[in-house]
Amino acid sequence: MGSRAAGHLEPVPAATTPGRATFLELFFDLVYVFALTRISARAFEDLTQEPGREHGWGTVTGAGKTLLLLLALWAVWQGTAWTTSRYDPYKVPLQTVVITALVCSMVMGVAVPRAFSETALMFAVAYVIAQLTRPLILSVALGAHPYRRLKVRMAVVFAFSGVFWISGALMSTNVQVVLWSSALLIEYVAARCGWPVPGLGRSTVSKWEIAGEHLAERYQQFFLVALGETILVAGFAYSMGPFESGHVWAFALALATSIMLWRIYVQRAGRILGEAVVQARHPANIGRSAADTHLLMVIGLAATAIGYELIIEHPLERIPGAWLAMVLGGPALFLAGRARLEYEVFGRVSPSRWIALAVLVASSVPLLHLPGVIATAVGVVVLTAVAVVDARRARGAPPEPAATPF
Repeated sequence: MGSRAAGHLEPVPAATTPGRATFLELFFDLVYVFALTRISARAFEDLTQEPGREHGWGTVTGAGKTLLLLLALWAVWQGTAWTTSRYDPYKVPLQTVVITALVCSMVMGVAVPRAFSETALMFAVAYVIAQLTRPLILSVALGAHPYRRLKVRMAVVFAFSGVFWISGALMSTNVQVVLWSSALLIEYVAARCGWPVPGLGRSTVSKWEIAGEHLAERYQQFFLVALGETILVAGFAYSMGPFESGHVWAFALALATSIMLWRIYVQRAGRILGEAVVQARHPANIGRSAADTHLLMVIGLAATAIGYELIIEHPLERIPGAWLAMVLGGPALFLAGRARLEYEVFGRVSPSRWIALAVLVASSVPLLHLPGVIATAVGVVVLTAVAVVDARRARGAPPEPAATPF
């Protein structure tokens, strides 16, 4: 997978049989268990402390800022995952990239709760270092390889957006949000357009070589990290007590929800994503699409975890609309992402996905007048129905092969 003769890196050939994720990559993922719990804790504070609980606008702005931090953490993880899926992860330059991203992600996770106040600069500097050192290290390790120009362009873009990150951290909160959002937008658009830089050109994503199965496995692993975080949050919330009947029911329903989320994800499409990537005419295109899909599902899981904590602590209270948005909106976002994953793998979407989404939306109005634990129960029932429909369709039939439209 790497150039042994010259000592430089080379992209993995598309036809190369991929290796499993390395121990270092899995170690890197463990940092995100912590980082996601900090994301949930920050959102929980926004939803439960005054004035966020009583004033809808405060809740909206708090949720937007938390989402901004989650997108930044995802950007670092995704960039690292794509790198280890395009180059030999056992090479020293790649391991340096992963270790740097690991340390920076940990620092970002520590900074998350106060990232728009006293730890803003800590978060911004860690993010810029993680994003900028990756293309710089690779541009040196690639030597004279044509992909070196791509890494140079990426470094230029991240250096430019880094100005927005660092300067935003030194400004007031409102200006900080604008500058950080602009930085993420610049990076996202640049990635979609092939990292264009005046005088250095641009590249076409469809021509990028990746170890497709390896990348698909990394997405699956990150989904499990996010799913594990939901269980961790539920366990922490319940362990704080009291252990009365309402809290017991809320905790049991939270565990049931996580189990159903796992079951729906792995039911065929989530299991054979790697096969679909290998069969695709343009593996990099489905890899990019799957990244957006898994981001949507991870946001749904993060919202679901926040809902767990809210309902476990207040099971029998009538909940505000913002709380209900976490309890039902989390599973809804997951189902929307899972529907897109089904299209990426099979080129179709099962009607059960849309029916379930419609039921969650329709039930939201009456649930505003009922105890929060009832809303969690409705979510479990809807997810269980989707899982049962999936299981019945697969029962007695041969395993459905991938048929990606990409």
